[in-house]
Amino acid sequence: MSTDTDTETQPHVGCVIGDDGRITFDLPPGSPEGQQLLLRLRPKKGQPEKTVHVLDFEPAGERHCAVLNARPVLTEGRWDVYLLQEPGSQRQRPRAGLRDLRALVDGHRRPRPSPLAVRIPYVTKDGHLAVRAWLRDAHAEAEGIDVSARSMTVRARLHGASLQEGSVVSLRLRGAGATAVTVEPRAGDDGRSLSFTVDYAELAAGAPPGGGVWDVFVRPAAQAPSMRVGRLLDDLADRKKIVVYPAADIGGTGLRPYYTVDNDLSVEVTGKP
Repeated sequence: MSTDTDTETQPHVGCVIGDDGRITFDLPPGSPEGQQLLLRLRPKKGQPEKTVHVLDFEPAGERHCAVLNARPVLTEGRWDVYLLQEPGSQRQRPRAGLRDLRALVDGHRRPRPSPLAVRIPYVTKDGHLAVRAWLRDAHAEAEGIDVSARSMTVRARLHGASLQEGSVVSLRLRGAGATAVTVEPRAGDDGRSLSFTVDYAELAAGAPPGGGVWDVFVRPAAQAPSMRVGRLLDDLADRKKIVVYPAADIGGTGLRPYYTVDNDLSVEVTGKP
């Protein structure tokens, strides 16, 4: 079991992220020279480790910094941060220092190149530094959700795609194959912004006994692949327990929009008679 003393003596690594996704990691003043930073793509349960990046710390005034450039992009997933006291030495998990994420706060307002590459440094449950990464050919960013007693209205913006003839919003019942509810999006003048309203009664009627989950997708054109609607372009690595929307009651059935563990938008149906 760790103690407060253990926490205080563990090394700390801070970071600053730039508008282009570049992350500069820094060690406190007086840290030993010759250290390296290792980023490891967290493997799925039971799978071996496959991908790592090793960065050198270089002197920068009184501190030492290691820079993860915007390219190459990171594979989508969670990246754990480690320190190496010297090349090839045993890994050590650092505590999270100061994280400057101001460049990410209004990230949903800026145009993004394709493929969309997102990085958000965050603190793990046990206080260590990690990086959340997304990598998608195209993405529909949820910019606002208005909920009422009968429906929800979503405002979104496309990155890496534009609305064309045949565009459609679909809510797919998770685990139910082709079961879906479709809604026609309202397109903005720029061809990238859109909004749509979902009637809760239709979702409640289509859910199985006991409830279910509807995942939200946008297909920007008739022959284009569908993309998930989500919120990736700000400073929150995990939205599910932070951004909580109120539930509505439709004849004893509860409906609530929420963000999944991947920050994608879904609607939960519970308590269906």
